[in-house]
Amino acid sequence: MVKVKICGVTNVEDALHAADCGADMLGFNFYEKSQRYLEPSAARAIASKLPDRIEKVGVFVNMDGSRIAEFVDLIGLTAVQLHGDEDERFVDDLRRRTDVALIKAVRVDDTFQAGSISKFRVDAVLLDAYSTGQYGGTGNQFDWISAIEAKAYAPAIYLAGGLTPENVTDAVRTVRPDAVDTASGVESSPGKKDSKKVADFIRIAKSA
Repeated sequence: MVKVKICGVTNVEDALHAADCGADMLGFNFYEKSQRYLEPSAARAIASKLPDRIEKVGVFVNMDGSRIAEFVDLIGLTAVQLHGDEDERFVDDLRRRTDVALIKAVRVDDTFQAGSISKFRVDAVLLDAYSTGQYGGTGNQFDWISAIEAKAYAPAIYLAGGLTPENVTDAVRTVRPDAVDTASGVESSPGKKDSKKVADFIRIAKSA
């Protein structure tokens, strides 16, 4: 069964609702330019109330590796998602700084080559739609053929990019990813989740 990650969580009510609905992972965005940015202290308060089974994923964009390691310890993160321009050397350095799971996000455009992701020594690669000047959360979708091809080059593939309750069945059945990830696709406004959309997304994804 596919795992579900609800990303861009900004408050405890949305976090607990997603957990109650069966989410496997919750994403906390620490990119200060994001509409879903969360202060580390707020993330720590939310994380402390979550069931142990929930994977707590910190989303970082071009942050220094030493600071990322500090966030991991402060908040109790179980995974780090690198959603910026981090290269394979950065990933290897971070691997030495922390033992939590590492996820490398790669933005897919027309020039994407599936084999290029093999250089990252990570636990999973998250594929998201490319958008100039934005690091995720755009609501845009990309050609899922790229994700199918990428499965041969990563330990696990997480599919993101414009996923909603309406299209997640097709996404899961077409790509068969290890996990699906959504943020804007289940929101009433940036950073505020729509409880029905969250429940529907999780239910539909897991039954696809």
